[in-house]
Amino acid sequence: MNPSFSSYLVNDVFGDPGVYVEIRWSKRALLFDLGRYDNLSPTRLLRAGEIFISHTHMDHFIGFDAILRVALGRRKTLMLVGPPGLIDNVAGKLRGYTWNLVDGYPLTVQVREFHKQEVRQVVIRATDGFQPSEPRTFIGPPLDGPLFTVVEDPMFTVKAVALNHRIPSFAYSLEERFHINVNKQKLQEAGLRIGAWLKEVKQYIWDGKPDDFRFTVTLYDEHRREDREFVLGDVKERFITVSRGQKIAYVVDTRYDEENEAKIVALAHGADTFYCEAPYRDCDAEKARDRYHLTTRQAGLMARKAKVRDLVVFHFSPRYTGLGETLKREALEAFHGSKGG
Repeated sequence: MNPSFSSYLVNDVFGDPGVYVEIRWSKRALLFDLGRYDNLSPTRLLRAGEIFISHTHMDHFIGFDAILRVALGRRKTLMLVGPPGLIDNVAGKLRGYTWNLVDGYPLTVQVREFHKQEVRQVVIRATDGFQPSEPRTFIGPPLDGPLFTVVEDPMFTVKAVALNHRIPSFAYSLEERFHINVNKQKLQEAGLRIGAWLKEVKQYIWDGKPDDFRFTVTLYDEHRREDREFVLGDVKERFITVSRGQKIAYVVDTRYDEENEAKIVALAHGADTFYCEAPYRDCDAEKARDRYHLTTRQAGLMARKAKVRDLVVFHFSPRYTGLGETLKREALEAFHGSKGG
């Protein structure tokens, strides 16, 4: 099965936190946090339309300028999602520049922040000199409760939970509703070529089109072009397998305590990949607690409780420079239950 999500850390384990998730067949990407992203090409940055911010400490938000720079002048909408204060933080970034020559630029920035009982959203357009609109307020889920949904897409859902970092620090899960796999061998046996038309088929399924939905696609075979009509239910029955969706969890900057642990385990439960910060070694657990961060062993234990498939630890403190493999090993020993984990 070819996964829909291809995810990786933007920087090395000692660099600014951030995960890039590419949706393989759609030329679309999601970003979790906006650290310094010198390793991301403009093309990859431009694919990221939805950005999920944990909190706005510098190492999680300094990259806003980079993505703004490449998106400026393009017909694009950037949507940022995050905790209370995000609207003011984005507006403050934008106020740091002079915008007298952007009145014809089509860029739009949407910012959505989640409070204890409400959601606030503003739209900030280049054509308005990046002056925020009046906030729209919606009744939202309580941040001190269970997981809450921040984005609902036909293909996936992004949920969040507010963790304690002396301020709210949002952790996120990205979960594919279901996975669509195309049987290429059966297509070839039926004399059908693999092509862009299959992306349309997937989109129809994500959009919930009924089985009797009819659609026409253009097929190319060497120098021949043919328009053929299909019935969605027939295509699904003959060439499509629908299975469990992929899940990714992202946790940064929080203290290990009973409440935070329960929230993290619930968020990450069953994840295929669990990205979890682990700035400190277990021998420095008191310092980690004082700084509202996790240790390697704590990350590993929570990954085991959440029954994730793969644990990726990162955001290591520079005090451990040169000991990256040691920190990874400590986390994985706790994850797999060895050496007293």
